[in-house]
Amino acid sequence: MRVISGNLKGRPLKAVPGKTTRPTADKVKESVFQVMGPYFTGGRCLDLFAGSGGLGIEAISRGMDTCVFVDQSGLAIKTINANVDNLGIREQSDVHRADANRAINALAKKGNAFDLILVDPPYKKVNYAKIIERLLEHNLLVDKGLLYCEHDPLELLPESTNQLSIIKQAQYGQTIAVTIYEFSREGEQIHE
Repeated sequence: MRVISGNLKGRPLKAVPGKTTRPTADKVKESVFQVMGPYFTGGRCLDLFAGSGGLGIEAISRGMDTCVFVDQSGLAIKTINANVDNLGIREQSDVHRADANRAINALAKKGNAFDLILVDPPYKKVNYAKIIERLLEHNLLVDKGLLYCEHDPLELLPESTNQLSIIKQAQYGQTIAVTIYEFSREGEQIHE
């Protein structure tokens, strides 16, 4: 595992020990960041279910100002911290051990909103529709913000809505699919 592009290009990343975490393949990272960026001119990123932190680190390398990394596994948090320290990006990183729902609530209470949210949970263990609904309910995406979901090809993710437009759906091999949405505040319902 390595950083694919940007100012940290080629730097190695530690993987989470064991078989419970599945890192995103380098060829998948390269392909999806070409759609999402490929480079950013600042912004804030949330890496939910961060694992080793590889996706959020890639976003920082490609120009995001900061990234909040969230995972509920102690081993994952230890690995993220090691990667962040080894790459010298501690000042741009905020690492939290929490489950996704608690993290969403805490981030919303602090008034956070992100330009890019990365959702890559263990396959078939999370209801994507509920996670997406919670992210939108809590206003965690800025207008024109991107939502990246990596999932099993057999898992069906929500279609485009008045707030979310699918800008890419792709399958990589037999085991990985990616859906990338763009968020639009114009589609929000105005309550009086």
